[in-house]
Amino acid sequence: MPNVSNLVKTIQDIMRKDAGTYGDAQRLEQLGWMFFLKIFDDREKELELLRDDYRSPLPERLRWSSWAADDEGITGDALLDFVNNSLLPRLKALTGGGDRIAGLIRMSFEDANNYMKNGTLMRQVINKINGIDFNASDDRHLFGDIYEKLLKDLQSAGNAGEFYTPRAVTQFIVEQVDPRLGETILDPACGTGGFLTCTIEHLRKQAKTEADERGIQDCFAGIEKKHLPHVLCMTNLLLHGIDVPSNVRHDNTLARPLRDWGPKERVDVIVTNPPFGGMEEDGIEANFPAEFRTRETADLFLVLLMKILKPGGRAGLVLPDGTLFGEGVKTRIKEALLADCHLHTIVRLPNGVFNPYTGIRTNLLFFTKGRPTTEVWYYEHPYPPGAKSYNKGKPIRIEEFEAERVWWGSEEDGFKTRVENEQAWRVSIDTIKAGNFNIDLKNPHNSDTGPGDVDRLLPEYEKLLAQIAETRAKLKQELHHALTATAGTAE
Repeated sequence: MPNVSNLVKTIQDIMRKDAGTYGDAQRLEQLGWMFFLKIFDDREKELELLRDDYRSPLPERLRWSSWAADDEGITGDALLDFVNNSLLPRLKALTGGGDRIAGLIRMSFEDANNYMKNGTLMRQVINKINGIDFNASDDRHLFGDIYEKLLKDLQSAGNAGEFYTPRAVTQFIVEQVDPRLGETILDPACGTGGFLTCTIEHLRKQAKTEADERGIQDCFAGIEKKHLPHVLCMTNLLLHGIDVPSNVRHDNTLARPLRDWGPKERVDVIVTNPPFGGMEEDGIEANFPAEFRTRETADLFLVLLMKILKPGGRAGLVLPDGTLFGEGVKTRIKEALLADCHLHTIVRLPNGVFNPYTGIRTNLLFFTKGRPTTEVWYYEHPYPPGAKSYNKGKPIRIEEFEAERVWWGSEEDGFKTRVENEQAWRVSIDTIKAGNFNIDLKNPHNSDTGPGDVDRLLPEYEKLLAQIAETRAKLKQELHHALTATAGTAE
């Protein structure tokens, strides 16, 4: 087995020599569709051995094994010509009737690009990729770890960092929402598939039969707006043993009018990290009821989640502080959430969880649709001992959530086992209503409670301004007297 970590690093070093791949996001997009074809080709070889009637949806000359597998195969300008003028155009126009995998490939490649300008360097990259056998479990599992690291590299690739949610966060959310075999599960902003792959792993721990395993293939769905994370999501799902991940669409979830989501499309579970800090294009807000219209992406997704959850359905998601304390439309959205859903838990994450992509403070919200909120439990997640922030080298770890796991309890018994402590407290719905649905509430057990209440601070601030103005007037008066006295002496 090759050293996959070194192999991937070598591939990246080769691509850096190419004039066309001058950014991390471009290199990862290029690697994304290349790995997709290699992983799919290895999977096809396995299926051909297992199924006598298996037929590839790809024309023979487009299969990786036909044009890429031979280390002495086409290279240089001939390779560039094949990729640019045959391979990618044909994949983008692939037809296969009702073949789901053909449609998946076409959708995955509709916006794919070849950024490499040097066909010799491309051949070197291809030959290195050939060094990984995705049918060998050791290679596949080790590459899964390397793939996670590649996704983390997106965090330093400008806005591309929005595609990656720390694995510890996705794992904790999935564990606490606890999707079950037979339930329908959705991530409407699935990015590179972190929540979906965590869900798959969670469900596989429950699977006891081959029928259970087959059921996992079709119980989840995802939607991703942008091409790069969609291709990476497809690759990620193939790595996790999903043969036909065709239930993950390349689309903008918010572009569909809210009223068009019918009862049959409602789901049991939603786990997601909707993009935050961004604005939707003009007109998207018109897909939502007038009282909820905004261009802020995270707020629109929260409205969508309330709509498409089944009664009794459960959700776990990441939201920024701004949604918690915001007013106007945000207030109306929170009022609807608390009226229609049981928002039972908010885990307040410390600064830096999403560094270096963003320093925005984030929260994990957990709610169940179908009955109103009577109280909200808060848990303030602390830094690990000795740490003052997180960074790329020292990200948040799943082990840090052990205290929350022990404290959590069960919604079925009304979370009766929960107790208040230095990290945990609860707030009644009456208190939240009295505060105009502000749910950005600080830890009352923490002595560092911030600057204080605005109603008390504002008069003090105004008094301070008056004192400053009075002092300034006295100084001007004294300066005037001094200048007058100096002028009199001179005379």
